[in-house]
Amino acid sequence: MRRVSVDIGGTFTDCFVVWDGKYIEAKALTTHHNLALGFNEALSKAYHVLGLELEEILSQVDSVRYATTLGTNALIEHKGPKIGMLVTAGFEATVPLSRARGYGEGLDNLGQQDMPNAQRPDPLVLPHMICGVRERLDFQGKLVMPLDEDDVRVQIRALVDKGAEIIVVALVNAVVNPEHEQRIEEILLDEYPSHLLGAIPVILSHQVAGRKGEYVRATSAIVDGYLHSTMYHALSALEQNLRAHRYEKPMLVIHNSGGMAQLNSTDALQTIHSGPVSGIAASEHLAMQAGLGNVVATDMGGTSYDIGIVVDGGIKHYDFNPVIDRWLVSVPMVHLVTLGAGGGSIASYDRMYDTVKCGPESAGSDPGPACYDRGGMRPTVTDADLLLGYLDPKNYAGGSIPLNPRRASAAIEDALCDDLDCSVIEAALLIREKVDDNMANGLFTELRARGYDPKEFTMLAYGGNGPLHCCGIAQNLNIDKILAPPMSSVFSAVGAGNMHQLHIHEQSLYMVLYDSNTRHIFDDYTRFNRIVAELKEQGTQDLLRQGIAKDDICHNLELDMRYGNQLVQTTAVIPKHEVHGPGDVLALISQFSNDYGKRFGEGSQAPEAGIRINTIRVAAFVRHETVEFEDIKPVPPEQRRKPPAPAGTRKCHFVGHEGSFETRVWSRSAIEPGVEIPGPAIIASEVTTFLVNPGWNFVAAKQGASWFLRA
Repeated sequence: MRRVSVDIGGTFTDCFVVWDGKYIEAKALTTHHNLALGFNEALSKAYHVLGLELEEILSQVDSVRYATTLGTNALIEHKGPKIGMLVTAGFEATVPLSRARGYGEGLDNLGQQDMPNAQRPDPLVLPHMICGVRERLDFQGKLVMPLDEDDVRVQIRALVDKGAEIIVVALVNAVVNPEHEQRIEEILLDEYPSHLLGAIPVILSHQVAGRKGEYVRATSAIVDGYLHSTMYHALSALEQNLRAHRYEKPMLVIHNSGGMAQLNSTDALQTIHSGPVSGIAASEHLAMQAGLGNVVATDMGGTSYDIGIVVDGGIKHYDFNPVIDRWLVSVPMVHLVTLGAGGGSIASYDRMYDTVKCGPESAGSDPGPACYDRGGMRPTVTDADLLLGYLDPKNYAGGSIPLNPRRASAAIEDALCDDLDCSVIEAALLIREKVDDNMANGLFTELRARGYDPKEFTMLAYGGNGPLHCCGIAQNLNIDKILAPPMSSVFSAVGAGNMHQLHIHEQSLYMVLYDSNTRHIFDDYTRFNRIVAELKEQGTQDLLRQGIAKDDICHNLELDMRYGNQLVQTTAVIPKHEVHGPGDVLALISQFSNDYGKRFGEGSQAPEAGIRINTIRVAAFVRHETVEFEDIKPVPPEQRRKPPAPAGTRKCHFVGHEGSFETRVWSRSAIEPGVEIPGPAIIASEVTTFLVNPGWNFVAAKQGASWFLRA
C-alpha cells in the first residue's frame, strides 16, 4: 500500500505517508494563501525520509486524500460570493426570519440565555437578493400551481443585474418533487450557458439536503453555494499541484459524514469539519482493532480542541441538523464538539472574574504564538507551555520552528502580569490551568449530555498538543487511563488515509414499531423494505459514477429510534436489511433496547411509551486497504521495564504544585514498548511532546503508542 493523506488545519498541515509498510508522519505550517505550498513542504519531509523525489512518490501512490478546514474558515471570515436566491413566491421572508432563532444559533449557552441582546449573524444572502417565482407543489409533491417559466427568466435576469455570482434555488416541497427546481436549472443554463464567460453556478436545495424542513434545507443550500467558489478554486489548485507533480489519479476529499469521494462528487458543505471527523474515524478503527471499548476522541491542535465519542461496537453519533458557524443546516455529519482551545489560543485578562481567559481567538500559523518570533505580540497557550519548561526551544517541531522564550515572557508580562499582580510563571500556570479546565468541562458536558460516565471511557489524546495537555484534562474528570495513539501528532491524517469511499442517504419519517395505545406491532413490511431499497440504490449509483465495481459496494443500515416522544434518539445498527414478519420487527426492537440500556443503564428502557423510527439511513461504501494497528494495550505491571538513562533534565512547573520540579527528559525513539516512566517526565519527539504530570505513569506500547496511567 502506497498512500498520501493530508489534514490541512488552521495552524499546521499534517501529512501521513504509507509506503510499502513504512509509516511516515510530517508537519508544516499551513500556508493559507496557497494550501499547496504547505502540502508540498510537509510532503517534502516525508520523501526525504524515503530518499525519493516528490514526483516519484506522487506518480506511484494509489491515492491522495485531503481533509481540510478551508470551508469552515471561509464561512467564519465571510469570504464568499454574492448570492442570489429563488424561492416559491410568498416565501421570500423564510430565510431572513430564520424561524426567529437565527440570532441564537451558534451562540454558547450564556449567549442563548440572553437572547434580547444576542446579535444576529450577518446574512449570507441579502434580503433584496431573494426573489419569488410563481409555482407551488403541495406536501405530497402534487401540482398546485405550474411553474411560470417567463417569470423565472425575469427573476433570474433581475438577480444577475443586481450582481448575483451564484444562484441558489430552494422551492417549497422540492424534496418531495424536485421537478420545478430541475426545470429552473435548465432555464438558467439556457439563459447563461456554461461555455459563456458570464455563466453562473446554480445550487438546487433538494440535491444538497434530502430531508423535509424548508428553512434548514434553504440554509444548507445557501451555505453550500457560499462555499462553492472558494472550495472549487482551492481544491482545484491542490489538484493542479498534484497533476504538475505527475499524480494522475482522482483526488479524494474527506466528507464530514465519515467517508470520502472524488472531488467531482463532493459538495462544499460536506467538507466542513472534515479534518476532525477524520480523527474520529481513526479512533473508531483503532478502538475496534485494539479492543479498547468506549473511547472519547480528543484532538488538540494549534487552533481548536475537537471532541468525538465512539462507543463499543463502532456506533458513531451523528448531528442531523448541525449548526455550522451561526447557521442551522440539514446534513448528516459525524457529531463532534469544537472548543476554541488550542496551542495558539490567545490568553487575555478577564476583568469580570479577575483571572485569565483563553480563546476562542487563535494566533493561527501567521503570525502564530509570540514565541514563534513571526510578529505575534499576544500570549498564547504555547507561550505558557514553553515558559513552564515543557517545550524545548531549540527542538520544537523537529527544530524547524525555533522558539524565543524572551518573546513569550514579554507577551505574558505585558498582557497579564500587571492586571493579575503576579509573576510570569504564575500567569503561565493560570493559562495552563484555565485551558485544561475549559477542555475538561467541554469533555464532561459532552459525555454527560449523552448519558455516559467519563470513568467508562478511554481518552484518546492526539493532535500536536494532545499528549502535552492530556494529564491535566483527565485528572479533572477522574479518567485514569489515556492513550496517545500511534502517529498521534498526525492522527487525523491517519484517519483520512483509512477512510472508505462512502455516501450516506437518509429519509426522515414517522414509523411506529410499537404503538403502546393499541399494542399494535408494525406490519407494513413493504414500506420499510421499499425505503431501504431506494436508499441503497441511490448510494450504489453514487459509487458507480466514480468507477467502483458494483460487486465491491457494501451497505450499512442504521435506524434512529426513540421511546415515545422522548427528545433523545439512539442509533441502532441493524444487521438485517429487510423485514418480513413479526420476528424481524421484534429483532429491531430488541437491538434498540439493548443499545438504549448500554447507554442509559439497564432498566431505563420505556417500551410502555411506544417505539418509533425517526430516520432510516443507509451508508453505501467500498472498503479500501487500511493501516493495521497492532496490539497496543499496556503490558501488565509485572512485565514493565525500567527506562534507559534520560537525555537530560529541565525545570518544569505544574499546576497545583509549589515550586519547580527537576524533570527528566527522554527521546521517544529511545523508549521501547513495555518501558514505564513515573511522572513528572517529558518524552519528546520531532512532532509532539508527551508530558507526564506528577501522579501519572507513562507506559510505552507498540507502534509508538503511549499510555498515561494514574499512579
